[in-house]
Amino acid sequence: MVQIRRIESLRHAQFLDLCELLIDAVKGGASVGFLAPISMQTAADYWESVISELSSGLGLFIAEEEDRIVGAVQVALCGKENGQHRAEIRKLCVLQSRRREGIGAELMQAAEGFAASCGRTLLVLDTQEGSAAEAMYAHSGWQRVGAIPDYAASPDGTLHGTVFFSKRIEPDG
Repeated sequence: MVQIRRIESLRHAQFLDLCELLIDAVKGGASVGFLAPISMQTAADYWESVISELSSGLGLFIAEEEDRIVGAVQVALCGKENGQHRAEIRKLCVLQSRRREGIGAELMQAAEGFAASCGRTLLVLDTQEGSAAEAMYAHSGWQRVGAIPDYAASPDGTLHGTVFFSKRIEPDG
């Protein structure tokens, strides 16, 4: 059974799982900011940078089954004075072998709940135009607010459009 939880520090095995998750996502064509093939060192450097943000409020949620991470998502709270009402969803990843099982949706629910608990009322994210992720977000109540052609490169280097989404949520409390 998959457990979704927020983590604020990592064990070495979890760190390695996150590296493998990122490598798997890029190998599977996910447009998460990296070109294929991604090395273990590149993945490790990325996750080190994420870990350094945890103490300043970044929410990192994992989907774990039998002590193995099968998915992750991040919630970045806007730190600007005029943006205290919003947060950005970053890098939703699920192992290719575990996609279409609802894990991504569960991670998104946890991310939205965290943002609400922090008093946020507006969430934003971006994803590759025409991707399965775009369809999932639209199905989950996110509103497409626009697209920019040729905004980012897929892992194979091909330029593609990026779609921007927003979602209004009710804050807790």
